[in-house]
Amino acid sequence: MRGLLAAACAVLAAAFGAPAMAAPAAPAGPESPACAWRFMSNETVLNVAFPDANATYWVLPYALGGDDRIELSGDYPAARYFSLNTYGTDLNTVDTLRDDQIVPDQGSGNPFVDPSPESARRWHATVVPGEADHALNQIRALPTGAASQTVPMGFLIIRVYVPDDAASPPGGVPLPAVALVLNNGATTIPISTCPTPFDPADATDGPMGQAMEATFDRLIAGAASGAFPGNVPEATFVNPASTSGLFPNGDNKYIGAGLTYQPGRIVVVRGRAPTFPDTRAGVPVTESGQQVRYWSMCQNDQVSPYPVVACAADFQTNLDARGYYTYVVAAPEDVPAAAASDPTVTVLPWGSTEVPKKVLFLRHMLPSPAFYPQSVQASQAANSDPATTMGEYYPRATYCARADFEAGGYRACLDGNG
Repeated sequence: MRGLLAAACAVLAAAFGAPAMAAPAAPAGPESPACAWRFMSNETVLNVAFPDANATYWVLPYALGGDDRIELSGDYPAARYFSLNTYGTDLNTVDTLRDDQIVPDQGSGNPFVDPSPESARRWHATVVPGEADHALNQIRALPTGAASQTVPMGFLIIRVYVPDDAASPPGGVPLPAVALVLNNGATTIPISTCPTPFDPADATDGPMGQAMEATFDRLIAGAASGAFPGNVPEATFVNPASTSGLFPNGDNKYIGAGLTYQPGRIVVVRGRAPTFPDTRAGVPVTESGQQVRYWSMCQNDQVSPYPVVACAADFQTNLDARGYYTYVVAAPEDVPAAAASDPTVTVLPWGSTEVPKKVLFLRHMLPSPAFYPQSVQASQAANSDPATTMGEYYPRATYCARADFEAGGYRACLDGNG
């Protein structure tokens, strides 16, 4: 994370001209910092704050005066989900505008609402300080401060989950074009898209970079340390105490289970899988009868900056004939042969055993009204025990000796239930 906020400030100063912000020098490099979407986050670059390995995030720092706005124009991606999100420097959500809420341009169609072919799938949206009208494709930014020189800094993030083409993280389309509109339209400044994203591995060292890295790590570590209630048994999925400060996505809710490594010990997780639109197989997101838009099980390091180790998304998870999944979480030397050869089992890697503390997350995205009572969202809204609320969709987890799984499969570990 070294240099992230320093570079962000430089982007703001160069591209958006924020007078109240002192802008440290950006990392040295051949490209101008005055370009859009310089920061990209995924499982390999800026892997922070428990991301999903099947999603990519592009980040645009912003600072808007009261008469300014950001105009975005783009094409709907061929993907399971995408959204526009604004955040403050506390890494908390300001506003979200989701794919099926974005009204298409005249003569275009929105595939997240109507999957029928269209000659064009264009959209425009506007980032505005203060109140925003989603019906007008507006998304709210941080308002201007009371003092005339106070221009708060925030972040605009694009999320794209499960692009149809795995080789094209943006979903087969360019990232949205960006223009900064100043003084109620008196001046329009197009901001070109950065040729390549910023990679912290290329950042320069030095006191400023180290200070920014320490600040960011402190923010993430403070938020993650309070994410789950204390005194919860390990290998037990519970509702988080808070996702504040972790770039939360309001369309997702999570339950998590803490884990600790021991040689020869594995984790077994079993539950019923909700149905979903398998867009990689050509199913449209509008397919009726699906219970969630997306779900996944992810394994994460429980140490700052809290990166993801691996995820198994819905379409990557093996199921048995009854629609149940079985996950085995283990270091390579501990994976039971019976798990590796079983087509109904999905193996998630432990990752580095030098990081003994891990956390598993089950995500539910956008449950249907019919499925909502058994979703993670319902459990959190009612502040209820997810093991009770979710019923058979609750992921029951346990530690298990490798030898026991070899001898009797998941039933030897979960008392034969499920």
